[in-house]
Amino acid sequence: MLRLINTGLGRTGTTSLKVALERLGYGPCYHMFEVVSDPHRLGQWEKVVCDGQQPDWPALFDGFTSAVDGPSSIYYKQIVRAFPEAKVVLTIRDGEEWYRSTHDTLYQFAVRNSENRPPAGSMPARVHRLVSTMVWDGLFGGRFADKDHAIEVFRRHNEEVVNSVEPDNLLVYDVKQGWEPLCAFLGVKVPDDDFPRANDRESMRRTIRQVGDGKGPVAAR
Repeated sequence: MLRLINTGLGRTGTTSLKVALERLGYGPCYHMFEVVSDPHRLGQWEKVVCDGQQPDWPALFDGFTSAVDGPSSIYYKQIVRAFPEAKVVLTIRDGEEWYRSTHDTLYQFAVRNSENRPPAGSMPARVHRLVSTMVWDGLFGGRFADKDHAIEVFRRHNEEVVNSVEPDNLLVYDVKQGWEPLCAFLGVKVPDDDFPRANDRESMRRTIRQVGDGKGPVAAR
């Protein structure tokens, strides 16, 4: 049963948040890594994203206590309705920094796979279809290369989260703030160790290369 839902888009510190939540007892935490490295979970989301099937949300997230990154950030409205008691964390970042980071990592994976199609039915091909349908052609309307448009979509997404979630149940959070705001929101003790800094740009590039090879994001975990 999900106790926490992250609604921030990818490259807003979602992997660092995953590590932090598991450190605080909110694990296992569901991340896009769980989708791109598991054919069964990938198939579940293909039915939702590509085929338009209505999922059984509790079954889809069975065994997980929290969910971060995509696809939960894209489908947050439905997931929040399915888990009304769950706390919501919106991870944010400067729009220019977010665009540059996303453009130089995730988007390059999409461009590469569009130009050099992986074998039909392979894991890389399935991941590319899922992410393109959900993110590049879906959320960004096929216009992510238009920087101003992409940043406006990013800004509007964050604004919609703030306007749709009860203020008492929402933390708007920059992972650079560290443990204190997150722990205060969750009502837990601040750990003695440093806040995790996971999945920087180079780590994400390595992850993308692994996904492109059909090996999954082992290193980024």
